[in-house]
Amino acid sequence: MSSESPRPTFTELGVAVEITDALEALGINRTFAIQEYTLPIALDGHDFIGQARTGMGKTYGFGVPLLDRVFDSADVAETDGTPRALVIVPTRELAVQVGDDLQRAATNLPLKIFTFYGGTPYEEQIDALKVGVDVVVGTPGRLLDLHKRGALSLDKVAILVLDEADEMLDLGFLPDIEKILRALTHQHQTMLFSATMPGAILTLARSFLNKPVHIRAETSDASATHKTTRQVVFQAHKMDKEAITAKILQSKDRGKTIIFARTKRTAAQVAEDLASRGFSVGSVHGDMGQPAREKSLNAFRTGKIDILVATDVAARGIDVDDVTHVINYQTPDDPMTYVHRIGRTGRAGHNGTAVTLVGYDETLKWTVIDNELELGQPNPPQWFSTSPELLETLDIPEGVTERVGPPTKVLGGTAPRPPRRTRK
Repeated sequence: MSSESPRPTFTELGVAVEITDALEALGINRTFAIQEYTLPIALDGHDFIGQARTGMGKTYGFGVPLLDRVFDSADVAETDGTPRALVIVPTRELAVQVGDDLQRAATNLPLKIFTFYGGTPYEEQIDALKVGVDVVVGTPGRLLDLHKRGALSLDKVAILVLDEADEMLDLGFLPDIEKILRALTHQHQTMLFSATMPGAILTLARSFLNKPVHIRAETSDASATHKTTRQVVFQAHKMDKEAITAKILQSKDRGKTIIFARTKRTAAQVAEDLASRGFSVGSVHGDMGQPAREKSLNAFRTGKIDILVATDVAARGIDVDDVTHVINYQTPDDPMTYVHRIGRTGRAGHNGTAVTLVGYDETLKWTVIDNELELGQPNPPQWFSTSPELLETLDIPEGVTERVGPPTKVLGGTAPRPPRRTRK
C-alpha cells in the first residue's frame, strides 16, 4: 500500500462551495500539484510565479482562486460591470480554451466572463464591455487595442494573470504586455505562469510583481517532458514519411492525434495526403482565417475528426487532455519546441506516445534536442514504412495498407484529392 497521501480537494483548500460544486459536476475533485501549491497563496492575494509544464492543471491553478476572489473577497471591490480580473494568454486558441474552462467553473457564480482576441470584429467585443464584463480573458494585442480605444477599463482590475509567459515572449508580445502592465498603476495581485524561466521573464517578474513566491510543481531535476509520454524516434526518408504516417495512424488504441509540421505548406500537404488515403483529418495553420481554425479545433475537441495537422504557432493553446499520439512529421527547430509539441499528449495523468520522424537532413537538429534534453537517443535507427520494427514498436497490426477508405475532405483544407494512380 502506498504511503503517499492523496492530494487535497478544492473544498479542503477553502474554495467557495459554488465553485467546488461546479467542478464536481465536471468530475474534478482533487487538486493537481500546481493547484495544491498555488491555491493557498493565490486565495490570500499574494503575487507568485508558477512554473509547471503544459497539461498539469495550470488553468484552474489560477482560475479557481481568481473566480473565488472576484466573487467573494474583502479586498476586491464589488463587481459593477468593469473588469475585476484580467487573464492574458499568447494565442487565440488558448484564450478560447481558458475562457471556456473559467465559464464552466463559474456556472454557479453571478460573474460575466468574456474572451477577446484578434482576427474578429471589434464591434461585438466593444458591445460586451459596454454591457459589462467581470473577468476578461484575451491576447495581448487585442487587449491593448481595446484599452487604447477607451473600451477596456483597467482601473479596477484586482487580479492579473499572465499565462504561458515564455510563449508570449517567443511570439514577440513582451512590448504589448509591458504597456498593459504600465496601465495597472494601482495595487493588484499578479499571477505569472511559465513552463520555462528565460531571463526576460524573470526581469518582467521582478519589475511588475510584488515580492512574488516562486512555485515549481516538480523537483528541480525533473524531466522537461511528461513521464507518461513514450518517445519513439527514428530516421525516415523524406519521400517515405507520408506512408509511415499513414501506418502509425493505424496503431492499436490510437485516439486523437496531432501531427506537427514546421511550415504551413507542409501542414497543408500532409493533411491533403492523409485525406486522400481516407483518414478523418483537419488542418490548423497560419493561412487559415480564424473561423476556419476554430471549426477545425472544435471538430477535433469533440471527436468529429481524430487527426489534426498543425504548425507550431497555430497549435499553441490546443489544450485537449485525451490526445493519445503526437507525430513530429518534421523535426522541431529547437528543444523547447520539441517539449511543447510532445507536451500535447501524456497530459493530466493520461499515457501518450510521441513519434519523431528525423529526416536525413534533420539529424543535426535532433542531435541538439537530444543533447539539451538528455534523451539518450543520439543515433536514431533508420526505419521505413515496410520495416517490421516500425510495426512492432508502435503496435501496428500486420498487413495494414497505406489507405483506409475513399478520399475525404480536409476540414480547413481544400476539396478531396483523388487517389494517386500507380503505373502498372
